[in-house]
Amino acid sequence: MSPLETGVFGLGAILVLLALRVPVGLALGMVSFLGIWKINGLATAAGTIAILPYDFIAHWTLSAVPMFLLMGAIVYYSGVTSSLFRAARLWLAGLPGGLAVATNMACAGFAAASGSSLATASAMAKIATPEMLRYRYDPGLATGVVASGGTLGSLIPPSILFVLYGIFAEESVSALLIAGILPGLLTAAFYTVMIVIRCKLDPSLAPPVLERVSWSAKFSALRDIWPFPLLILGVIGGIYSGVTTVTEAGAFGALLAFVIALVMGKSGLGNMRAAVLEAVSSTANIFFIAAGAIMLTRFLVLTGLPFALSDVVTAYSNSQWTVLAFTTVIYLVLGSFLDPVGIMLLTLPLLLPMFDAFKMDGIWMGVLVVKFLEIGLLTPPVGLNVFAVRTAVDVPIATIFRGVGWFLVCEIFIVLCLMVWPEISLFLPNLATTR
Repeated sequence: MSPLETGVFGLGAILVLLALRVPVGLALGMVSFLGIWKINGLATAAGTIAILPYDFIAHWTLSAVPMFLLMGAIVYYSGVTSSLFRAARLWLAGLPGGLAVATNMACAGFAAASGSSLATASAMAKIATPEMLRYRYDPGLATGVVASGGTLGSLIPPSILFVLYGIFAEESVSALLIAGILPGLLTAAFYTVMIVIRCKLDPSLAPPVLERVSWSAKFSALRDIWPFPLLILGVIGGIYSGVTTVTEAGAFGALLAFVIALVMGKSGLGNMRAAVLEAVSSTANIFFIAAGAIMLTRFLVLTGLPFALSDVVTAYSNSQWTVLAFTTVIYLVLGSFLDPVGIMLLTLPLLLPMFDAFKMDGIWMGVLVVKFLEIGLLTPPVGLNVFAVRTAVDVPIATIFRGVGWFLVCEIFIVLCLMVWPEISLFLPNLATTR
């Protein structure tokens, strides 16, 4: 069996193992070890598994991952999320579908403090969905907006996926985080317009909230959300201005979140212990997958498969649109079955050579890859955000998938905008000092 055939067989074996529910990191690492053994011998395989995962995980920039996760966990366990939704509800409830719009905006705000789609969806499902159902909102809309709004956690910085992509693709992580701002805001805007139009045309989806709220109550609610702009200014402002690196911004954000919890009187031992345990558990899971993925990268390089695939695509097309279509299909298919981190780290060794061959901007493609991963969080049969919402509220899974359908329609137009106008993703990084 030639090295190229070994690579194809290895990828097939990985997909079979994943279908059998073998943990992603274990499947990647085990197949890669055996593949390297087949090509270069046991000594090379043993040396690779002994050195390569450690060298990668010890990468300085990766220390931003546990810091961002810890920051989001502290914010969640300190109870600030409920204040954010309350403020959005008081200000936006008068719009058609106002509570759904408020939930969407609250998801965007929490995403800027958590960096995790699942954390955003889970938190807002517990807070916002019962409120919408209490006001007789359509269950599909009430759950769909939470599952879809939760995906903003992957795009609006800080984003764990951008950190991992930047390290694997050898792109500026700071530039990637900044690049996600406008696409994230564009996504939130598309969602808002769609909700308002649907609820205006069909008021039964979201009966008006007949509640008179004084201006003093509205401004009082704004005072309760001061932690969010402070965190955004501290983390995003530091990266955008070049004052802090990504790692420094992550550490500062975690410290700032702890100080906020302390000031609010929510820094009890129980809350902080839960936040640290969640951050450690999530970090270990991500790093285990990353270790397997870096082994896969070395294995595929030895087989020559990424370069052969790039040559095939180049031979049949000289258009970036072919590469974009190919990338879209891969992520939409895999996104229906696998978790986002696993998908990205499985596919990048294959796709990055193609991006380079067609001279496609790495920052632009990073935004598109993360956007595709977001969509995968919503698509059946295994939309992780959908299942996160189902775990938090008692609504049938089919109803939630029906609810996210309208948001997936929005995603089609958002992705087309990002493809046709790369400047949406590149405008802020080009202005900042991060490239």
